[in-house]
Amino acid sequence: MKQKLIIKTGEPGTPVRDHRGRFEDWIVREMGEQPGSWRVVWVAAGETLPPVEQVAGAVITGSLAMVSDRLPWSEATAAWLRQAHAAQLPLLGICFGHQLLAHALGGEVGYHPQGPEVGSVEIQRHEHAVADPLLGELPPRFAANAFHWQTVLRLPPGATLLASNAMEPHHAFRLGNTWGLQFHPEFDADATRHFIQLAAPALEKAGLQPPQLAQQVCPTPEAASLLRRFAVLLAGPATA
Repeated sequence: MKQKLIIKTGEPGTPVRDHRGRFEDWIVREMGEQPGSWRVVWVAAGETLPPVEQVAGAVITGSLAMVSDRLPWSEATAAWLRQAHAAQLPLLGICFGHQLLAHALGGEVGYHPQGPEVGSVEIQRHEHAVADPLLGELPPRFAANAFHWQTVLRLPPGATLLASNAMEPHHAFRLGNTWGLQFHPEFDADATRHFIQLAAPALEKAGLQPPQLAQQVCPTPEAASLLRRFAVLLAGPATA
């Protein structure tokens, strides 16, 4: 049987991890699947990805690293993702994973010119995303949790933009069976508040107000539902 992968590119800081667990735990939880049903490969710690032909699909996590730093493990993962995309495997990138997919497939990633986007934000699903297997069931506007300093400055050639807001023009894209989400469907309200508290000094330096951001955090069930749909998708891969 082919493996379902979570490609781990990072994990929360110690206070958040000790209180809430790791990114892969949150992803599997929101999928509604059992712990251990997905193989976790921690590429940032030097673990090796299996051959593409042994994989059914993959989720690429967020990270405290930056795609533009072009770290060796990050570039090696990008090369693997190019092969997986060419093989039409279902791929879902979250935040850093979204940016890494865009970079791997010919887009451009860098620091957001307006600074970080943090906390619960409203996102607009574009009309041409109505038929999309992941975003099609979302309402035209939905809440999601965001936490990113970098952004996809330019989408990969041929990619379809699926969602955006006034701050972030590329909140979701699709290219074949590859999806990127700049927002975090795996972040619930508690995790988001913990991240805001942990990053408060950096957020203040960027001109943001952490107490206000934390107060505005809200439930984001519609964003979380994307992970359940991606898990179902692996039973019958989408077509371009």
